[in-house]
Amino acid sequence: MSLKERIKNDIKAAMRAKETTKRDTLRNIQAAIKQIEVDERRELSEADVEAILMKYAKQREDAKAQFADAGRDDLVAKEEAELLIVKSYLPEPLSDEELENVLKEIIDEVGAESMKDMGKVMGAAKAKVGSRADGGRINQVVKKLLS
Repeated sequence: MSLKERIKNDIKAAMRAKETTKRDTLRNIQAAIKQIEVDERRELSEADVEAILMKYAKQREDAKAQFADAGRDDLVAKEEAELLIVKSYLPEPLSDEELENVLKEIIDEVGAESMKDMGKVMGAAKAKVGSRADGGRINQVVKKLLS
């Protein structure tokens, strides 16, 4: 079952179980998917859907941080609940060791030697790692390995 179908079926299940947070979160994700499909007039691949989920998760994390700074604990809890739901659809993130090993391989493949080659490494890493690590984590590890 594709990720889109799973989200669609889980919306129905959440409606039956009267789980409003899960239902609303999944509807927002489904709306984002549909928006891109309509705008670009194409069917989205699994990787595209994962990218949308990653973007949505990042938005939830940013909102959670802002609400925490403002002292809005009720909204922080809401964002955390949505984040848990979204993360259940994403692949398991790479551990720090796994990420470092993958990036060492990529650095060897592209022949990177200094920080000047960071762009090559980042591009290859995004393609290989995909949604299993966010760009910020990849960036930090690449900087550590190249310096």
